[in-house]
Amino acid sequence: MSELVLVLGDQLSPELAVLRNADPARSRILMAEVAGEVSYAPHHAKKLAFLFSAMRHRAEALRGAGFAVDYVTLDDPHNRGTLCGELDRAWRRHGQPPLRITEPGEWRVKAEIDAWARDREADLTWIEDDRFLCSITAFKHWAHGRKGLRMEHFYRTMRRRHGLLMEGDEPAGGRWNFDAENREPLPPPLARAPIPQPMRFRPDATTLDVLELVRRQCPDAFGELEPFWFAVTPADAKRAFSGFLRKSLTRFGDHQDAMASGEDFVYHAVISIYLNAGLLDPLACCRAAEDAWRDGAAPLNAVEGFIRQILGWREFIRGIYWLAMPEYAEGNALEADLPLPEFYWSGRTGMRCVAETVAGIRRNAYAHHIQRLMVTGNFALLAGLEPKAVCDWYLGVFADAYEWVELPNTLGMALHGDGGLFASKPYAASGRYIDRMSDYCQGCRYDPADATGETACPFNYLYWDFIARHRQRFEKHPRMAMIYRNLTRQKPERVKRMRELAAQARADLDAL
Repeated sequence: MSELVLVLGDQLSPELAVLRNADPARSRILMAEVAGEVSYAPHHAKKLAFLFSAMRHRAEALRGAGFAVDYVTLDDPHNRGTLCGELDRAWRRHGQPPLRITEPGEWRVKAEIDAWARDREADLTWIEDDRFLCSITAFKHWAHGRKGLRMEHFYRTMRRRHGLLMEGDEPAGGRWNFDAENREPLPPPLARAPIPQPMRFRPDATTLDVLELVRRQCPDAFGELEPFWFAVTPADAKRAFSGFLRKSLTRFGDHQDAMASGEDFVYHAVISIYLNAGLLDPLACCRAAEDAWRDGAAPLNAVEGFIRQILGWREFIRGIYWLAMPEYAEGNALEADLPLPEFYWSGRTGMRCVAETVAGIRRNAYAHHIQRLMVTGNFALLAGLEPKAVCDWYLGVFADAYEWVELPNTLGMALHGDGGLFASKPYAASGRYIDRMSDYCQGCRYDPADATGETACPFNYLYWDFIARHRQRFEKHPRMAMIYRNLTRQKPERVKRMRELAAQARADLDAL
């Protein structure tokens, strides 16, 4: 053996850069399940099971390709409990060989491994992670000198660079963005056809072993471990994506922002978990969606909305993360300081939108982007929840969450905690938005049309309290001027009552 190659749990791509030209006769692979990565965030039980099972299946595939693989299980009695501990043990065991590692997605992991290598004077080479469609260096070049970092501008650059949905030099359909056509609520249950569900996979023997491991080793993990139905191999992840293309893509665009009771997925692809762990290739997914449009199998607004999420938003968020870290993680521009309410874990609250969303997260380790941004994120913004607690929650409870994607989405987009580095304004909304985009308000103890009475929706009075509380900060913001004019036009006694209700609620959020 002439080199040791560490493969991380979110680097499960068959095309991983560090292995592309690796020689099985010279390269030994190290993969490790470690307690430190289990405990650094409050991970959902399904997330842990998914990662460990997908890692074990990847290890078997590597062995099948002729590689020697050192695989350390979570319950191995010799497991040191950290990535660097297991890296050190393998490095010494194999005679301190040169190390090659694909760059990790998280700043924390790279910093820890760099420090370990310096301390031991280890020969470490980082390999660029080219599974992403915009390198960190290319994003920094794009961002350099810009007055504002806006996803829409970056997205157009990426469309041109990769030739997606382009007709010569112009965007297909004459427009770059069809988001205005992607905001239709769902019809009532009796007026709509059954919504297709994501493809589900029966656990094989490897996954069953992992489920038992998680039950035994992580008994207090958040959420419901079973039924476990995620794909854990690239082949099954591709089958799941193909199912979305056939069954849901046509309606995804119209109802991209819709929410409904009992519908955990609506028409969403539910492939972010596979993309972010490396089981799916993002460019291949974008091209397959484009092919569906060109073949007449899906409308342009659906395909553009899908591609924008991957080619635009996913790549943009990763670029922001590596551009701004590590200071970014400490952001709290709005000086929010309230602790996370218990109902973020239990779902026990009279706010039906929050209860339904958290219940779905407990079941699936998943919620779609509007539930994340405009329900749990919006509430955290309006109430003034402390950003680190909120970010830790998002990082743990979602199976697709890694810090590079979670932190900017939560801190920057949902909480405006970075002061508007890339979001043009706070994404604050009252209960009327949730009522318009969902059926959650039907049967709720709170009335989305009430802001001051006995049945006042907390999102309503917390919204206006947020606006009033941050008046000095946002009153002159051009995109918020109308909101402040509306605040000024309201009767003083009405504003006073809403702020009183907000103060009462913020003093005991779990009473809501």
